[in-house]
Amino acid sequence: MSTPTAPTLALVNGARIPQFGLGTWPMDDATAERVVPIAVEAGYRLVDTAENYENERGVGRGLRAAGVPREDLFVTTKFNKQWHSVDGARRACEASLERLGLDYLDLFLVHWPNPDQDRYVDAFKGLVELRRDDLVRAIGTSNFTPVHLQRVIDETGTTPEVNQLQINPYVVQESGRTFAAQHGIVVQSWSPLGRGPELRSEPVVTELAQQYGRTPAQILLRWHIELGLVPVPKSEDPQRLRENIAVFDFTLTPEDVVRLSALDRGDELVLDPETFGH
Repeated sequence: MSTPTAPTLALVNGARIPQFGLGTWPMDDATAERVVPIAVEAGYRLVDTAENYENERGVGRGLRAAGVPREDLFVTTKFNKQWHSVDGARRACEASLERLGLDYLDLFLVHWPNPDQDRYVDAFKGLVELRRDDLVRAIGTSNFTPVHLQRVIDETGTTPEVNQLQINPYVVQESGRTFAAQHGIVVQSWSPLGRGPELRSEPVVTELAQQYGRTPAQILLRWHIELGLVPVPKSEDPQRLRENIAVFDFTLTPEDVVRLSALDRGDELVLDPETFGH
């Protein structure tokens, strides 16, 4: 069986991001070092980590062990609120590069806006400088609402290339996705399968899995692809890693996408970026 390969999406500044990736929270260093090469062998080229996950060293070791040329990989990491300043973003970048053992990042994100300290605009200004200096290829945000994003755009004159959001059929995030589409921002989905087994056990999901001859997880992940999102599911199991990425050889009907989206629970399960962050 051939290894599945994800298509790529164009980012506004010229880089291309694979439309599927490996999430690494809450892996520790040892687990990341073991799992990342398995994922790369299964066809994953995007690996998503963060300072706060405390596994960047393991991710870096895993990427080197995978034996794939650096230019074929897309490495994303994120930085915490203590670095929310122009200079702080640079120090955070240099520290992540050292932990990962890399010369540059493909995508660097402000992990949470943390509006209570009101420094996320300066943090993004720092990202603009890092991209200018070729330390990062693309820049963006994570968990930013349309209000946060509009302020960043207004005050920096630069639009984030990616915004990472908690998205799955329970958490559809329609306003965040609409704003992104209007501004050419690619949306990356974290927790794309929900938390725990509940979403995969929904009757509409299990019904569609049987209808399409797929796993419930594959149905959910294909929903993200149909919406133009970039899901980054986490798994440590080799078989599930292979199954998860095998979603580019079938499509869901528009009607089935709507049925899955109807599972939306609004803000009930959303971590509120106005009050949560690190």
